[in-house]
Amino acid sequence: MNVAPKNLERVRWRCRRGLLELDIVLGRFIDKHYAQLNEDEARAFEELLDMPDNPLWDMIAGRAGRGVQEATQEAHKALLEKIRAV
Repeated sequence: MNVAPKNLERVRWRCRRGLLELDIVLGRFIDKHYAQLNEDEARAFEELLDMPDNPLWDMIAGRAGRGVQEATQEAHKALLEKIRAV
């Protein structure tokens, strides 16, 4: 995926969160992996960024409740694994 600088800056801005842990993890993910995402992965990442901080952090940390984990789309699951790896 060829990410336009304007789009990258918008996504980077959306990664600035109220939780320092999210700022760090999402910032590292953007730096290392965002440019290589395909369109579906980029859309799934944007959907994750729409979530409130605490549920998003719980999902990244693997602490989300069973119902949330089961409801998470496959695209989100693969992306969460990439985010956890940074």
